[in-house]
Amino acid sequence: MMLEIHQFLCLADNFGVLIHEPETGATAAIDAPDDAPILAALAEKNWRLTDILVTHHHADHVQGIPGLRGVFPDVHVIGPAKEAAKIGRLDKTVEEGDIVKIGTHEAQVIEVPGHTLGHVAYWFKRDGLLFAGDTLFAMGCGRGFEAPAQVLYHSLMKLAALPAATQIYCGHEYTLSNARFARSVDPANENLKKREAEVAALRAEGRFTLPTRMDVELATNPFLRASDPAIQASVGLSGRDPADVFAALRERKNRA
Repeated sequence: MMLEIHQFLCLADNFGVLIHEPETGATAAIDAPDDAPILAALAEKNWRLTDILVTHHHADHVQGIPGLRGVFPDVHVIGPAKEAAKIGRLDKTVEEGDIVKIGTHEAQVIEVPGHTLGHVAYWFKRDGLLFAGDTLFAMGCGRGFEAPAQVLYHSLMKLAALPAATQIYCGHEYTLSNARFARSVDPANENLKKREAEVAALRAEGRFTLPTRMDVELATNPFLRASDPAIQASVGLSGRDPADVFAALRERKNRA
């Protein structure tokens, strides 16, 4: 049976995501931005929290863990080994290639350093789902707070190699602002023009823009297209190493 997914807002623009296996009742939260909306979502669905999959140590992804433990003392908290000391109590630490299970469904751990040094993503291969945290956004990517931009670029390329039909859940609702930046560096991209209009319509109606798909990102996300001659020309780095082009794009976005 397929996993059921419930997505909702936490804090100002963080996404809360619950994944649920009906057969076993196993339910995992992807990160824990804030306990109150997660608890409300669990009550709405009548699901019991069994696991928390942590992507990275930033407070807006982990600060809800104590409150969730208070209600569900047996919850199993899983997170990156390289950030365990910053996150606090973890029941299991994971690294590249490790497998975690939610009921009978398996996720592969992919290390994606850059936004933070130990950031991980969770790829449910059988389900075609990627939970990317703050590494990859719709038409964007996270800031490289703890590593050079080139490190983040190579992490993104690991994700870009996943199957085209992969559904991507990200940590924040940043899509409209990302679309505007993407158009500024890729103005002739007709797919991007169409997508920006679709995203603007969704946000005007108060609707979410996620999940996205990998094939859509490969066509419209400039941070995944640093090898494209049009993108390279737009930042004045034609023929350069794509990692350097990415770094220039990320710096330009930082200033936007």
